[in-house]
Amino acid sequence: MTGISDGRTGIRKLRHRALAALAALCLALPAAAVDRAAAERQFRGWLEQTVWPQAARKGVSRATFEQAFAGVRLNWDLPDLVPPGTKPATPRQQRQAEFGQPAKYFSRGSLEGATSVGRQMAGRHARALAATERATGVPGRIVLGIWGRESGYGRASIPYNAFEVLGTKGFMSTRPDYFTAELVALLQIAEGGHAPESAMKSSWAGALGQPQFMPTSFLQYAADGTGDGHADIWRSETDTIASIGVYLAKHGWQKGRDWGFEVRVPASVSCTLEGPDQGRRISNWEKMGITRVSGRPFPQNERRGQGFLLMPAGRHGPAFIVTPNFYVLKDYNMSDLYALYVGHVGDRIQYGAGDFSAPWGNVGGLYRSDVAQMQRALERMGHDVGGADGLPGYKTRRSIGRWQESRGMAATCFPEAPMKASLR
Repeated sequence: MTGISDGRTGIRKLRHRALAALAALCLALPAAAVDRAAAERQFRGWLEQTVWPQAARKGVSRATFEQAFAGVRLNWDLPDLVPPGTKPATPRQQRQAEFGQPAKYFSRGSLEGATSVGRQMAGRHARALAATERATGVPGRIVLGIWGRESGYGRASIPYNAFEVLGTKGFMSTRPDYFTAELVALLQIAEGGHAPESAMKSSWAGALGQPQFMPTSFLQYAADGTGDGHADIWRSETDTIASIGVYLAKHGWQKGRDWGFEVRVPASVSCTLEGPDQGRRISNWEKMGITRVSGRPFPQNERRGQGFLLMPAGRHGPAFIVTPNFYVLKDYNMSDLYALYVGHVGDRIQYGAGDFSAPWGNVGGLYRSDVAQMQRALERMGHDVGGADGLPGYKTRRSIGRWQESRGMAATCFPEAPMKASLR
């Protein structure tokens, strides 16, 4: 599952990321270091020796296999490639929202566009949204938030040949086994005739259709909302809505609970208490002095339930108490900012919610390699940062806060440029 941003802005971002990744690869490797003609020959051999046997065992015919890869070549512009004879690296030039400035993820244009069109879709597809909520317990506003983020409510142009993308990434990427399994699932989709050949387009990661399902997710969660016997996530808005609802329900969406609430966190509550493994009853967070920014009390049913502190920019941005449903949204796309965006847009669509009360601070903008350096330094001190991947997730954020507190500093729980000298 992947989130590609809504509309034309999302596609421009994808192209920018692909070009940035290509530039990074060129910086990391001399042009002569990769024999592309030899790699193409190895690719064809890999398709025959690795992919075809797996596909055949799943019931894919030889005719489907050959048609799928007719004219397909390696796409050298995709990110995170590991060409034959090379080793993966963390490129300095690669940046993404998770380690850029969080404010950019919530740009005015993106939020207003997703909200405005989302309200139109809420009226146009009210029956399908209501039917999905009855069947799955997932509110329509949440389905709309995902649909808008993933494909601009079906308006985004999905640019890549899916077989080319998944073939390339299965053959030479940092996660070959994962993408090979997705490629085989894509062949199963083609064999089953679920989509017209012209619809076999994907994102740079291989995600399909209006909900941007990875192929294995399509096979598991795509739903027939119209009752015509087909789950068509390419041309049917009703099937798209039903499929998103089924995905979230099967990943544990708790009916009757919200996704989360923006809150004020007093200085007496450490930002190191963030994370899904440090949950407590929302009523207990209240007793610690955490309050909703709206001034309203937490709903009574929520007060009895478990909540988790979320501070995606540490002390430099808005804070939230989120419910287990927030982490179901993260199952759709493993990014705190993504899940927060979806919930926030849904609230704007249905309730007319405004911007977050607290502003996003001017943080981020660090190279991924800079963050990875800090993570490795923290690991040597015994901190669990969740892996030195250059992404400041909640484990990294709270580890930074614990390191700051151990030095007698006020914890901010977010990587900052001045820390680089001390965390080497």
